[in-house]
Amino acid sequence: MFEEYEDLLSIEDLCSILSIGKKTAYNLLHGKQIKAFRIGHIWKIPKRSVEEYILIKSKLVKPSDL
Repeated sequence: MFEEYEDLLSIEDLCSILSIGKKTAYNLLHGKQIKAFRIGHIWKIPKRSVEEYILIKSKLVKPSDL
């Protein structure tokens, strides 16, 4: 899934993948709905975290299955 993206995504990548705005992206990160970390002020988002978020939200898997 999302092979054209690097393993660590930027906010812009996250917005593009989910078709959301930056405010929504930051809300997902601050709410810890998508696992990520910061280096200084820059968010680093593992691509796997986004894939897991999509699978859980689409109810293809349960959070306990991951």
